[in-house]
Amino acid sequence: MRDVRRAAVIGLGSMGWGAALSLLRSGFAVSGCDVRADVLERFAQAGGRACATPAAAAEAADVVFVYVVNSKQVEEVLFGSNGAIEGARPATVFLLCATMAPSASIAIAEKLEAAGMLVIDAPVSGGHQRALSGEITVMASGSDEAFSRASAALDAVSAKVFRLGDHVGPGSQIKMINQLLAGVHIAATAEAMTLAAKNGIDLKTLYDVLRVSAGSSWMFENRGEHIVTGDYTPRSAVNIFVKDLGIVTSEAQKAGAVAPLATAAMQLFLEAAEEGLGLEDDAAVAKVLARKSGAVLPGMEG
Repeated sequence: MRDVRRAAVIGLGSMGWGAALSLLRSGFAVSGCDVRADVLERFAQAGGRACATPAAAAEAADVVFVYVVNSKQVEEVLFGSNGAIEGARPATVFLLCATMAPSASIAIAEKLEAAGMLVIDAPVSGGHQRALSGEITVMASGSDEAFSRASAALDAVSAKVFRLGDHVGPGSQIKMINQLLAGVHIAATAEAMTLAAKNGIDLKTLYDVLRVSAGSSWMFENRGEHIVTGDYTPRSAVNIFVKDLGIVTSEAQKAGAVAPLATAAMQLFLEAAEEGLGLEDDAAVAKVLARKSGAVLPGMEG
């Protein structure tokens, strides 16, 4: 089977933008759709085909990456007015990259398959910079045919694709566990930095020591730098982890599992959102702890 060379990306946010540029660099003709006119203009300048609706983006594509925020948005861009399903041809491969509850991924996949489409449950991880360089991790599950048709596109956007099963669901399950760890590690990073600031420790020195020590994590290394520099430009916003940790705690309750650390982290993200920090970088949860502790972090007024 020939390599697929026509792709669409619906949702040109932090991760979707990186995927779209990676596909362009790999020689794909890429159609992109986003609700923001300025983003579509930038995408056109980068060499993509800017589309006002998901239907228009999907009509020229063999594979469609869906990079919106949550299951409600996935439903809307796929099945709503001018949704991708209206423009897509039979056997188009849809890659569901949003973090969703496994039950939501399965329900959406069933609707797509009933319409004659192929589906890969394909949540991603790695952050904005790895998305830009085409080096994300994909936690993927789906049929052999879907993977065969989408293999070149997946190679273009990722450093590693884990094939986790031949049906939709396992990808979303493992991404959920990843988000449990990610959210808890961000909260722990915020707590560590706040305690250090309260004790008068130089945060840059602390960061340089800990990032190469046993207490480090990928999230500490990444988000810790945001706190040190006081840069809360949203790469991944507080609201994302309100949603993702909500999935974790809800699914844990359904399974009869206890998740005390995820629950505590979620409460911190919720509090940050309630304080108006929902659209800031998720490291902004540190501001909540700093305020409670009477500490001042970079980027905060004394």
